[in-house]
Amino acid sequence: MLDFLRPTLTKILNPLAKVLKINPNILTLISPFIALLSAYFYAEGFLILGAIVILFSGFFDVIDGAVARYHGKSTEFGAFLDSTMDRFSDAIVIIGLVLGGYCTWFTGILLVHSAITVSYVRARADTYGVVANVGIAERAVRLLVIVLASVITFFTSPIYFEYIMIILVILSYLTVAQRIYYVYKNIN
Repeated sequence: MLDFLRPTLTKILNPLAKVLKINPNILTLISPFIALLSAYFYAEGFLILGAIVILFSGFFDVIDGAVARYHGKSTEFGAFLDSTMDRFSDAIVIIGLVLGGYCTWFTGILLVHSAITVSYVRARADTYGVVANVGIAERAVRLLVIVLASVITFFTSPIYFEYIMIILVILSYLTVAQRIYYVYKNIN
């Protein structure tokens, strides 16, 4: 859904990728630790700090790929590691949200399940040669919704966070359905 931003992001990130002469897998491995910091802030009730750190974590998630592409170090293992660390990061942040009382444990479980399922459907589609990167609630959108929910909740009431997370669960499962349908149309 946010693929239209890729050319702009590439122009912004290439100068930074040029000076970062580090193995991109190291950057990938840093991301879950930043997510852990975000989860800590959420668990302790610091909504805005949690949201800011999510954005910082997202930056690491983007820069590792930019460094890999710029320096010609893109590998299948790097893509695999990135996807795996993204799942860890997603779950870690959601655990922080639940511990902070911003969403119920049930909504948290559905958030983790739906996030993992969105990713799984895409990965499974790849095994059939179908690039199923369609859908309304890809990872970047889900993280931005959590950031937006944090800001809204900071200025209003904590109940809005739960409502927004329920909407996010629905959008995530809708994305799963969109991807399944896309694969169906492209395999048969």
